[in-house]
Amino acid sequence: MVGNFEKLEKTKEFTMCKIESFSSSERKIDKLKKILSESAKFEKLRATMNRSSRIKLMLRAISTVLLWTIVFQLIAISEFWRPTLLKSWPSCFHNHTFMETHLKLQLPLSSPKIVRPPKRVYKNNGYLMVSCNGGLNQMRAAICDMVAIARHLNVTLIVPELDKTSFWNDPSEFHDIFDVDHFITSLRDEVRILKELPLKLKLRNEFKPLYSLPPVSWSDLSYYQNQILPLLQKNKVLHLNKTDTRLANNGLPLEIQKLRCKVNYEALKFTPQIEELGKRVVNILRQNGPFLVLHLRYEMDMLSFSGCTQGCTTDEADELTRMRYSYPWWKEKNIDSDAKRREGLCPLTPEETALTLQALGIDQNIQIYIAAGEIYGGKRRMDSLASSFPNLVSVYGV
Repeated sequence: MVGNFEKLEKTKEFTMCKIESFSSSERKIDKLKKILSESAKFEKLRATMNRSSRIKLMLRAISTVLLWTIVFQLIAISEFWRPTLLKSWPSCFHNHTFMETHLKLQLPLSSPKIVRPPKRVYKNNGYLMVSCNGGLNQMRAAICDMVAIARHLNVTLIVPELDKTSFWNDPSEFHDIFDVDHFITSLRDEVRILKELPLKLKLRNEFKPLYSLPPVSWSDLSYYQNQILPLLQKNKVLHLNKTDTRLANNGLPLEIQKLRCKVNYEALKFTPQIEELGKRVVNILRQNGPFLVLHLRYEMDMLSFSGCTQGCTTDEADELTRMRYSYPWWKEKNIDSDAKRREGLCPLTPEETALTLQALGIDQNIQIYIAAGEIYGGKRRMDSLASSFPNLVSVYGV
């Protein structure tokens, strides 16, 4: 019995040891699992962090590329829209030699693509033809007026005809002086402009003369709305044979004034040949240092038309009067020269111009480019100016 009891106790102890050993193993396994689980979580976290870092790095790279792209685009746009005068005028902070070297090293750039404005769509009330009169400056101002009138009346404008019967006998057509295609394109969002009448209307006008009239000078828009528009709608084609000062300067809607400026400063562009000639003249003058451009307004036609004869001899004054009477469209014939001068309606004489430049402190050695035709009275009238400012350059001497 005793022996069996001892065996039983030993068996029990052995069993307990096994159980304790098994429990210990389970605890170790659980601990190991816990360690492995934590390790897996750590690896997963690290992988997530690595992936997040890569994404951040990629986003940073993309943002940098986009930022520089925007910067280059803004620079390109600013260069394109910056006025031509500012682009070509040298900076006072740069050495001229450096600028010349820099310009020589620049690669030729392709000219920017011209963006054409969208066409303005409107019901056409007829076709307006105009014959400009006067000098080039008067015709330029008249073209601005005629475009504004055509826009207001919703008509189609035919490219204006330039004056060929004035004092200068200049046979030039519109396309000889201005870039006609640019003129038409730049205004297509305001008014429809054609180079000539449609063929059907041209054929009709061969059998039926054009309805033609001179508009009333200094008229406002109500005159054109109430008097000219009905004639256009009735005849389909209307010809205005005078254009000088036919539209008032003031009391007009802001849109009309804006359009006048647009025509003057944007649409009326000289032909490439004239622009190139102008650049050559400026470059020649710049080679000899600073220069001043002076328009004396002292040609024969100007003095005859205005009746200003100060400083002229009796024979010269008589010649100017005869010339004024020989042009029927110069309405003012009998002019009191002294009264005109007292009213401030006469140009400065060459002698008075010399005194004015001296009073303004103009350097006597500066080049003065006389931007005018032949000065009436010739050398006798220019002696005073030439003695005060000896570096005179005429249009014929460049």
